[in-house]
Amino acid sequence: QVQLVESGGGLVQAGDSLRLSCAASARTFSAITMGWFRQAPGKEREFVAGISRSGGITDYADSVRGRFTMSRDNAKNTVLLQMNSLKPEDTAVYYCAGTYGSNWSAVRSEYEYDYWGQGTQVTVSS
Repeated sequence: QVQLVESGGGLVQAGDSLRLSCAASARTFSAITMGWFRQAPGKEREFVAGISRSGGITDYADSVRGRFTMSRDNAKNTVLLQMNSLKPEDTAVYYCAGTYGSNWSAVRSEYEYDYWGQGTQVTVSS
C-alpha cells in the first residue's frame, strides 16, 4: 500500500511561485512512476506533469511546460512541483499520484495511476 500526502498549496497572486510537495510512504518509492494532476471547479481532472522512476525523464502538459518543474528525491520519498509564473487559470486542486506500472506512454492518463493523495488547493488571483 502506498500513501501520498501533498502540501504547499495556497493563495498567491498572478506571477508568483509556489512549490508543492508530495510525501510517499512506500518501501520501494524508486519503483513508482509519479504524476501531478489538477482539477479546477467544474472541469475534469487533467494531467500536469509526470516523472520516471529514476527522475531522469519528465513530461509536462503544454499549458505548464516552461513554467512548472517536477523533480523527485528517492532517498526522501518525495516529489516536488515547482510552479513559477502562476496564472489564474492554474487555480485548481492539485493531486499527486503514483503507479508501479512501467508504461511510460500512459503517464498522462489518470487511469494509469493506482495511488492518489488527498489534494492541495492552489488559488491564483489576478
